[in-house]
Order: sequence, then C-alpha cells, then structure tokens
Amino acid sequence: MSVSEAIARRQSVRAFKPDAVPQATIREILDLARRAPSGGNLQPWRVYALAGEPLAQFRALIAEKLVRGVKESPEYDIYPPNLWEPLRTRRREAGALRYTALGVTDKDKEGLEALTRWNYEFFGAPVGLFFCIDRRCGPPQWSDVGMYMMSVMLLATERRLDTCPQESWASWPRAVAQFLDLPAQLMLFAGMALGYRDDSHSLNQFRTPRAGLEEFAELRGGAD
Repeated sequence: MSVSEAIARRQSVRAFKPDAVPQATIREILDLARRAPSGGNLQPWRVYALAGEPLAQFRALIAEKLVRGVKESPEYDIYPPNLWEPLRTRRREAGALRYTALGVTDKDKEGLEALTRWNYEFFGAPVGLFFCIDRRCGPPQWSDVGMYMMSVMLLATERRLDTCPQESWASWPRAVAQFLDLPAQLMLFAGMALGYRDDSHSLNQFRTPRAGLEEFAELRGGAD
C-alpha cells in the first residue's frame, strides 16, 4: 500500500470488531513510528498501550464513573474558546454526521449519552493507546506528538488496521494518570482506538468532508 493510498483510506473509525490485534503488530507499529519528525530530535512522546484484561479493567473504571456522574476537566483546551468560522461550522457538520448515522439529534440527551459512553469504550476496539508529553514541553513538541500519532495511524492502515484519534480522553486526566501510574511530570494529550473496523456499523458509513485546496493553500511560483 502506498502512502497516498494509506492517507486516502485512513478515517476515524468509530466501531470496531472485537478481534484481537497481535501484540507483535502493536509493538511493530509503535516502533516504526519513532521515525516521525521531531524538532531537535527531542522525541517527546510517551505511549501506553492497553489490550486484553488491562483494557477491560480500564473500560469498567470509566463506565462506573459515568454511571455515578463523575466528571473531570481537561488540562488544556481541546478546542479554542469561542470557536470562529469556518471552524465552528466544520465541527458542527462533523457532529451532525455522527448523530444522523446513529439516528439521533443534538437535542436527544439519551442518544448523546450513549454516544459518549461508546466513545469512552474506545468504540469497541481491542486496543486503546494513550499519548503523553512532559508538562514542560511547548507547542513545537506537541506538534511532534501529533506527527508521531499520524505515523501510527498510517502504519496501522498499511496493515489493514484502523484507528480513531481521541482527544476526548483528555477529559479524564486524573483517571488515566492513576490507572497508568503516570509520573507527575507527564500530561495526557490524547488517546487512540486501534483495531479492525466493523464495516456494518452505521458510524462507519460516512466520511467527514474536507475543505478544498483553494480554501487553505496558496501556490506561488513554480513551473506549470
């Protein structure tokens, strides 16, 4: 599979089959991804992978907290406050596609709660990944972690696996830190679901649209 094919195939999959992913495959993906770009070669990423019984225990922990109405706050703004156009519309349209796929609306409290619970079950994926960074790092190092995550996603796609990056896990910093026994200097950045997509699920029947090239790029100079 070419890089172009992997980029075209990759999507945020929100329903997975329960089929286990071999530990050797997980290790291979995480190992190859370390060639991701890193300013100054700092390699600021720290990754934790859960599967099998540890993943089941973590899911049960979060499910119990949701039932009790426990909430935590992210340690950073997942989205900028007072989101502006066209970013606001893009986010709303992406959310509407998910709601429509599930047959709910943004006014359907029960349906939205079910989607939230599903999100915090890693969408049924057999592998859950967490990506952390030292609190002393700045935006350039955060971008390094993002490039590492993208490398993981493309390597997974090459192996006919699927992923869903989940910044939503940043909403559970204490629970994740306690479960993983994170050092105090590490901050949770995001999670990621990894596994084999369930093509029959309605949440995997759509692709979010992307802005056209002319909306975000200017080409100046060069040969025709």
